Amino acid sequence: MERGQLSRHAVILRGAQIADATGYDSVSLAEVARSFGVRTPSLYGHVRDLAALRDGITVLALGELSARIGEAIAGRSNREALAGFIAAHRTYAAEHPGRWESLQRRAGEEAVNAPEARKVVQATDAVLHGYGITGGARTHAIRIVGAAISGFLNLERIGSFAHSSPGTERSWEELSDSLHFLLVHWHRREETLKEDPA
Repeated sequence: MERGQLSRHAVILRGAQIADATGYDSVSLAEVARSFGVRTPSLYGHVRDLAALRDGITVLALGELSARIGEAIAGRSNREALAGFIAAHRTYAAEHPGRWESLQRRAGEEAVNAPEARKVVQATDAVLHGYGITGGARTHAIRIVGAAISGFLNLERIGSFAHSSPGTERSWEELSDSLHFLLVHWHRREETLKEDPA
């Protein structure tokens, strides 16, 4: 590819493809440049450094994931929306392991403030709204749901569940059921905590 054919999107997409193929940690400016048949300095007009490339991959992943979530929860609420929400994460992680891995790190300001990040938050809010969870409780619920999904998928990805039975499908169903139960009873839980703060 000639230098003039390079673009920011092309460079970031190639980085994402490398991440999916050989792991997120394998992504480097030199590797991306080599894949295009150019020298590393040719990329600096499109991404300023490795951190910018990695943030770009994160933003790309957020956009793709938010679109997938949107399709999965459209027209649904409560348990069905939650099931679609977490299924979207799992299929994305399986199909794009490197891009998923880019979401499992502390992102830079560019990624945090990107419209794609807000879309994921909005989709999450839509699911929680179906359970009546708003206001200050929203942040805690987002963190708990996100931690449960990411924790399960990351452990599954590294093979932590490979040496025990039953298979992970049943455990994944249990995770979905448990999150649903928690969200359904969220307000009752808050009331209990207020009555018995100890």
